[in-house]
Amino acid sequence: MTTRLEIRRNLETTHSIPTLPGVVKKLSQLADNDRASVQEMARLISSDQALSGKVLRLVNSPFYGFPGRVSTVSNALILLGVNVVKGLVVSSSIFEIMEKTVIGLWEHSLGAAVAASLIAQRLKLKEAEEISTAALLHDIGKVVIKLETKDEFKRLEAAIAGEGLSMLEAERLFLDADHAEIGGWLARHWHLPDKLAEPIACHHDVEKSDTYRIRTAVVHLADVLVKAGGFGFSGDEEVPLIQPAAWERLRLTDAGLEELVAEVEDRLVEVKNFSLELLSGDGQPA
Repeated sequence: MTTRLEIRRNLETTHSIPTLPGVVKKLSQLADNDRASVQEMARLISSDQALSGKVLRLVNSPFYGFPGRVSTVSNALILLGVNVVKGLVVSSSIFEIMEKTVIGLWEHSLGAAVAASLIAQRLKLKEAEEISTAALLHDIGKVVIKLETKDEFKRLEAAIAGEGLSMLEAERLFLDADHAEIGGWLARHWHLPDKLAEPIACHHDVEKSDTYRIRTAVVHLADVLVKAGGFGFSGDEEVPLIQPAAWERLRLTDAGLEELVAEVEDRLVEVKNFSLELLSGDGQPA
């Protein structure tokens, strides 16, 4: 049986999970350097043409509010900030492996990003783009589980199908860990900031979030709304309840939630079209 410690250790050495050794680490180093310019950061990302192209497509996606208006990586860095662009570099790099791992997971992730963006805007939260990016990455732990625990994953899938367990319950039963916790480990391994890593790690247990409590509550609610809407596929059909801690932190009313649900459903139509555009004719990422 693969244990939580083995999974964490494998993150440091595995070749099957994208390690992003160059761009994200170097981008982090530049971001920590007061003398580094936006142009230097943009040149770094643009040195990989395929990567920069995917990043720009995501920047111009429905959930950032700049459709077709951001033409350069420099503009993306200025408008969205380094943390968002770092998250998009990660998203772009794991897009293909995510879609191969769990069909529909990428679409679910895009939907969660849209929902998080709408929630953040409704609540007038600062750095809404970063919150949306955390939602985009919230299920990256599922990629690790599928790639690194192949035998357990088969048993996990069988338990979901045959015993009616949720994915979260099955993960905790067979791995003594879950995709949220593992996703948090992976985010930190990839040098993403805690303001992204903590919502990823705690989106199924909002009370565990300490520093970025509001962000985590938003990502949790976004995940629930997208699952309830049947958008994409995150690994099981269960729709979790909105946790009391999320209600308390976001202070949403029933009427406000109803309005939000309608708004999310409308926007997901746009995202469905965008998701299809990202796929080429053979079903693989363009």
